[in-house]
Amino acid sequence: MTHTDNPFGQVLVALVTPMTADGEVDWPAVEKHMDRVISDGADGIVVTGTTGETSTLTDPEKIRLVEVGKDVSAGRAKIITGGGSNETAHAIELYKASEKAGADGIMIVTPYYNKPTQAGILTHFRLVADATDLPVILYDIPGRTGVPIKYETILRLAKHPNILAVKDAKGDFSEVSRVLNQTDLMYFSGDDANVLPHLAIGATGMIGVTANITSAPYRTIVDAVNRGDLATATDAHRRLEPLVRATMTHVPGTVSAKYILHGLGRIGSPRVRLPLVGPEEWEAAIIEDELALVTDVAGADFSDFRPDRNAAAGGALPKVHGTTR
Repeated sequence: MTHTDNPFGQVLVALVTPMTADGEVDWPAVEKHMDRVISDGADGIVVTGTTGETSTLTDPEKIRLVEVGKDVSAGRAKIITGGGSNETAHAIELYKASEKAGADGIMIVTPYYNKPTQAGILTHFRLVADATDLPVILYDIPGRTGVPIKYETILRLAKHPNILAVKDAKGDFSEVSRVLNQTDLMYFSGDDANVLPHLAIGATGMIGVTANITSAPYRTIVDAVNRGDLATATDAHRRLEPLVRATMTHVPGTVSAKYILHGLGRIGSPRVRLPLVGPEEWEAAIIEDELALVTDVAGADFSDFRPDRNAAAGGALPKVHGTTR
């Protein structure tokens, strides 16, 4: 469905953070990549999210990504800052700084590792949302955080004036329908393979990893759903399937997306920061076999794909660790 009061966009890219071979942020590549995904059809970019390697970025890097995003987008796409922290006080300061840097919205992940109770999750989200005037997306991804945002907690959080949306990576479609029936929250698919199913039951849009490689098919799917053209949406969904499988199945999405983007010549290095490492030989071989099945996908031409397994091997140990504040 189309939300006229949607402050986030509908086709949102969970942006990778391009880095040099020694693990430093490659700022010219960041600008180039942002411009590419917007030109291909994205109307929103989530920086410093899981795919952006938020857990190993420094706070200054996170804020600069917002600033660069605002400059590059020049009003063409919303810039949402993701990540946050599993320390409520730290999360509050990060989001305040992001608002000052020009972010259009914030995406708050459930506190990870601590495994808080639902009362703790509720308090964390409320305090962060209280600390900013920006619209908020709740990020529900229990596979990474260890705890889900339970249905009852989502209903309570929906009453907060700044909390407008949920990014769903839980895959419970019955719960999504239940929340959509009982709240005004917008839902964003956080699972690349389930974008069309989420949209079909009333989700607003998607926040995807595979969209780093091409956001054009997702633009096609969303626009088709908006006008009620299921046949066109389904065709694009089917064509995307092997690319989604290559990107999301065998190694972390960040790793595969950078490997693929480097093979396409879009970024200078596929490097990720430790403890992430590039795909092993057998993993790279599987990814390449999957990519060989990709045909007729707008923005994803693999006829000149030149993967470099050696360049992707291992991971970088940056000079300044990410938790420095």
